[in-house]
Amino acid sequence: MSYRSGKSSIINVVLYKLPPNETVFIPTTVTIKKHMLSFKNYQIWDLPGQIDYLEPNFDTESIFGGAGAMVWVLDAQDDYAEPVTRLTETVFSLQQLYPDIKYTVFIHKIDSLSNDFLEDIVSDIMQRIMDELNDLGLENPPISFYRTSVYDDSIYEGLSKVLQLMNSQQLPSLEALLNTIGASCKMEKVYLFDVYSKLYFASDTSPVHMEAYGVCSDYIDTIVDLSEIYGWDREKKQITDGNQTPEPESSESIINGIHGCCLYLKEMNKYLALIGLSKEPRFSDEKALVDYNVSVFQESLAAVLSRKPEV
Repeated sequence: MSYRSGKSSIINVVLYKLPPNETVFIPTTVTIKKHMLSFKNYQIWDLPGQIDYLEPNFDTESIFGGAGAMVWVLDAQDDYAEPVTRLTETVFSLQQLYPDIKYTVFIHKIDSLSNDFLEDIVSDIMQRIMDELNDLGLENPPISFYRTSVYDDSIYEGLSKVLQLMNSQQLPSLEALLNTIGASCKMEKVYLFDVYSKLYFASDTSPVHMEAYGVCSDYIDTIVDLSEIYGWDREKKQITDGNQTPEPESSESIINGIHGCCLYLKEMNKYLALIGLSKEPRFSDEKALVDYNVSVFQESLAAVLSRKPEV
């Protein structure tokens, strides 16, 4: 992490919906700040970039002992030589103590760089990091790279990939379920979104197109805004027959004619929603069948999420 690399801006834009152009007023992080992600009670810790966490007087266990992933934010517009060295030294040291941590590098603030210059910067950063880790004796380190900016959807894509790394044990089952629902309902792309952060917890295995993600993201914003105006605190349904088991209500929505697609949203639980994009002309006419298939998917999803991860 480098000084004023943009860590706090990322958190405020994604978790607290701060407009990106207001991030310049965020003060520098000087203490560890903890933030909650709504789904699965994941915590995001914002660590000050100017502190050396490998010093002997630091309680490394309390900071990294329970970590599943580390995101290192590099400012692509600044001198990154020293932060790259700190990154490789940190990864090498932590790998000896906590081999299960996965590492992600956000090559950040790419919005003002030309395409040619950006490609050179990204290539140089990746090459330096891999060379330095190899020199330290780490071959094939568990590290991935993403280009990010708070001014577009790239930051959501990067954080979504980190979220999926954290849930790697369940991810294959979720992708298989999403592939099945996509094929059965004739959807070109299917996402499982955390509604409040707009990060996608999983998607089917077809390629992710940022334009499609942007459409889904805008759709979620619309639904959330409408819910704040017209929503209510949903209690369990009132059951007149004492033999019936009460079930929570689940919201849904369908919109036609968005960039030639039909958008389908179905709430899965308190935090997750299924969103599918379909170009099938008769998709709306077959909504009853889609609803049935999605209800079966919802039951299977609950079964997958209820499994305890293997230690």
